[in-house]
Amino acid sequence: MATLFTKIINGEIPCYFIAEDEEHFAFLDINPLAKGHTLVVPKKETDYIFDLDPESTAKLHAFARGVARAIDRVMPCKRVGMAVLGLEVPHAHIHLVPINNVSDINFAGSKLEPESDEMKDIAAAIHDAYKSSK
Repeated sequence: MATLFTKIINGEIPCYFIAEDEEHFAFLDINPLAKGHTLVVPKKETDYIFDLDPESTAKLHAFARGVARAIDRVMPCKRVGMAVLGLEVPHAHIHLVPINNVSDINFAGSKLEPESDEMKDIAAAIHDAYKSSK
């Protein structure tokens, strides 16, 4: 059965799209810790990120790096933090979260509830920054 992320990648579930290449897909988290919180996933379903082969791991991180640079250009933050939890969805993924301090990346804390129009604007800005860097 396809994971939630595969359904998003295949267009069966809408998302706030950021970027994609042949092997990866990036979109805004709908329960963000911060505005601009983005998920980066391999298109190939793999439950546990450490089950990816070394080449796939390197490619995933290279793609995430490009997305993180785009987030850094458009979101006010000191850094873009990265986290790999892998508990909520059985599909490997990286969280990229704009942060100003360590507590900004606390997954046990409260989540934001931005309006759809704001999410669209944020996704478009990050997408444009990503595209302009290519």
